Amino acid sequence: MDRDLAVIRPLIRRYQAADLDAMYRVCLLTANIGGDGTHLFRDPKLPGDVYAVPYALLEPGIAIVIQDATGVGGYVVGAMDSLKLEDRLERDWWPRLRRQYPEPAPGVAESLSMQERFALRAIHHPWVTQAEVARHYPSHLHINMLPRLQGRGFGRQLISALLTRLRDLGSPGVHLHVGEANQRAVGFYRHLGFVLLPRTEMQTFGMKLTARR
Repeated sequence: MDRDLAVIRPLIRRYQAADLDAMYRVCLLTANIGGDGTHLFRDPKLPGDVYAVPYALLEPGIAIVIQDATGVGGYVVGAMDSLKLEDRLERDWWPRLRRQYPEPAPGVAESLSMQERFALRAIHHPWVTQAEVARHYPSHLHINMLPRLQGRGFGRQLISALLTRLRDLGSPGVHLHVGEANQRAVGFYRHLGFVLLPRTEMQTFGMKLTARR
């Protein structure tokens, strides 16, 4: 019986290099405010190249995935120090993507989905963490999970695993960004104990991390 349960119960584990293709897929299938974004991008790898894969490659010790019998169906990735990671992205990641995904001319941009325009802007004009946020909440995270795993408490478990890792590494706080339209996510993060940070350019939530005794 225990062996059967082990097969069907999703497993939360550390990221492995073989998970990369699955991360691309999960990111694409959740790129439309948590729904399937396949129809929104000319290149299906674009959302993964912006929102997931660089974190897994540059900070693999923080990345965590959830896997069931079908395969990897979700992940949480992030950075221990957002400002340091942004420097690494500018040096080691964005230059290649800028060649691969040229910034579209205004006439072309108008024909693209809002999600693709936003991703391209992130490549050519990367977001820089505000100093006040970085001072108190230097770490950050991104989480995505396919519908088959949603509503079962796994999102909470993924984030809990990442928060434990960040605490162990000595982070004093973590932040994340939520789109204005994603009210479901807002409720989820508030329920976990994240608070809306004031005077930020994007809708940003933070959580203080204290070492467990």
